[in-house]
Amino acid sequence: MRIQIALDHHPNRFECDAIAQFHRRHPMNALLRRGAALATLVAALPGAAMAATLTLACGSNAADIENCLAHAQDWGRRNGHTIKLYSAPTSSTDQLALLRQQFAAKSSDVDVIMVDVVWPGVIKDHLLDLKPYSKGAEAKHFPAIVANNTVDGKLLGMPWFTDAGLLFYRKDLLDKYKLGVPGSWDELSAAAKKVMDGERAAGNADFQGFVFQAKAYEGLSCNALEWVASFGGGSVVDAQGNITINNANAARALDTAAAWIGSIAPAGVLNYAEEDARGVFQNGKALFMRNWPYAWSLAQAPDSPVKGKVGVAPLPAGAGGRAATLGGWQLAVNRYSKNADAAAALVMYMTSPEVQKKRAIVGSYNPTLPELYKDADVQKANPFMGQLLDVFTGAVARPATATGLKYPEVSRAFWDATHEVLSKKASGADAVRRLEGKLKQTRRNAW
Repeated sequence: MRIQIALDHHPNRFECDAIAQFHRRHPMNALLRRGAALATLVAALPGAAMAATLTLACGSNAADIENCLAHAQDWGRRNGHTIKLYSAPTSSTDQLALLRQQFAAKSSDVDVIMVDVVWPGVIKDHLLDLKPYSKGAEAKHFPAIVANNTVDGKLLGMPWFTDAGLLFYRKDLLDKYKLGVPGSWDELSAAAKKVMDGERAAGNADFQGFVFQAKAYEGLSCNALEWVASFGGGSVVDAQGNITINNANAARALDTAAAWIGSIAPAGVLNYAEEDARGVFQNGKALFMRNWPYAWSLAQAPDSPVKGKVGVAPLPAGAGGRAATLGGWQLAVNRYSKNADAAAALVMYMTSPEVQKKRAIVGSYNPTLPELYKDADVQKANPFMGQLLDVFTGAVARPATATGLKYPEVSRAFWDATHEVLSKKASGADAVRRLEGKLKQTRRNAW
């Protein structure tokens, strides 16, 4: 009997000697009984392929999990690996807090991590440098996102999908009331009030004019930055690290949003995250919704009550123009993973043009590869992507780069101050003044 050992590389002298010694020491009948020992020897040789079990974070909503996991498991089957799902908290704020606890313990429980666009500088010490694995693939993605993911010369995440805040609206109801898509916040407020009053008078008692994310978490920082920036109030902390939030335009923006609560938006919006707002809008109970692009494909699902009735537009403008907060997620490898090579290979596959195109078509996830915005299949599935490309490429970044490791504290202070104004517990002017003081304490001598 002849036994062949297949290697995925050319064996060196040491490896050949090791295999030869194994043959000399074991007669054929003994060798057959020791098949497991031979397999162990081959697996230990450098370069030999080994099956791995990888745990992957796929987001928190059901559609994202299903879409993401399908691609990962397909890759796993083709490469002999097993993929397990990590169930992340719904809130990105809670996700980061949990990750930081796991990193403090140097936990290897999660191999591939979804990283928010504002996290790389915060968790930089716990992510694997992907440059040895990427072979320059990052050059095909939006340069600004790659730059955001590169800290101290290390590529800490591959772009997974990009985001920017958008306005979703009911086309049928705007037509019914002979209204156009609002170009300003004042126009949105007036249209929302008119349609809401009309629909309620017609028997739809719980119909709302506008829903958005106003819960005290990172999503509110995104919404509030859009209001403040569009009113000409800056970005809380500028690129040079200066605290700029205490100004009349920022105060006016927060007061304007507060006037929506109990008027065109329900009081319950103060506890809404993305999925809460989408649930109300997709069930046909609101005229306007601020959300991320992922909501488009769900609104067009066969069982959606608003299928075929939804339009997408840039967010309205204030005195300072239009603003949409830059969002998006990256895939990164836990530095403490016990299967780093396999995890990095999975990341490179998941962020490839092939997978990003499929996800854009099926789930309306915005690609991070410019070439896909010209793809006919992507444009057919998501007409707004090509039309609103300027929104995605010109989105306003949160001050994560300027504030570094202190960004979570900065954002928490911002959303808390905003939530106080929305809850009618503080005026815009008082809130931004106190916020400035809080941020100075956070910064101290330097960010």
